[in-house]
Amino acid sequence: MRRWRTLLAILAAVVTAATMSPSPAAASDPVTPYVVGGTRAAQGEFPWMVRLSMGCGGALYSPTLVLTAAHCVSRTGANTSITATLGVVDLQSSSRITRRSNYVYRAPGYNGNGDDWAFIRLASPVTGIATLPIVTSTAYDSGTFTIAGWGAASEGGSQQRYLLKATVPFVSDATCNSSAMYGGEVIAAEEICAGYTSGGVDTCQGDSGGPMFRQGASGWVQVGIVSWGDGCARPNKPGVYTQVSYFSAAIRSAATSLGG
Repeated sequence: MRRWRTLLAILAAVVTAATMSPSPAAASDPVTPYVVGGTRAAQGEFPWMVRLSMGCGGALYSPTLVLTAAHCVSRTGANTSITATLGVVDLQSSSRITRRSNYVYRAPGYNGNGDDWAFIRLASPVTGIATLPIVTSTAYDSGTFTIAGWGAASEGGSQQRYLLKATVPFVSDATCNSSAMYGGEVIAAEEICAGYTSGGVDTCQGDSGGPMFRQGASGWVQVGIVSWGDGCARPNKPGVYTQVSYFSAAIRSAATSLGG
């Protein structure tokens, strides 16, 4: 069974009201992920990071679109219930920027197993904040990646006020699907694994939908979307991420259709 790195609506409701508001768009799936073993990010270090009110993360793809995980939302259609918070590492900062959603697009093939990506369209554009480009080939789908989020810092822990970051190494499909790890549960073509055999560093509950990224030829590029994992930072249980390169054409096409 896949253990998502998002939050149940009841858990999201306990987060500070200034930064979170309960949303009927929250997924009903059992949840898991927050950056475990991380350090605090500096203001402006990852300007495109987004916190979503249903207890997920995301990345600013364009001034009006946030790329997140399909399991964070319930369906495609009009939706004005989601609040996006961005522009700060401290969710309680008076400088935070907030935008309401007006539409959600969930990957049309999503059925709880793969195709775990979605867009949230904002009611008005965000200006003056850098966006995060997605990869369009597998050229950057290895090496060392950066993860970031406001999720739990330990399995079952509380959500964070300040953005945390960490680095994790690529884990090959063969290793990730071995009997010692996920025993064939990972969809090799659509998902990418990252983490340490010894555990200790990982995304966790509340990080779902956030980006996994690395340096490309011209700056940061997004290679993954936080999707699922067995617990948080457990040995031999790396994080499993939606492989953005596999879906890049579909993501770009959807963005165009949404005006982004």
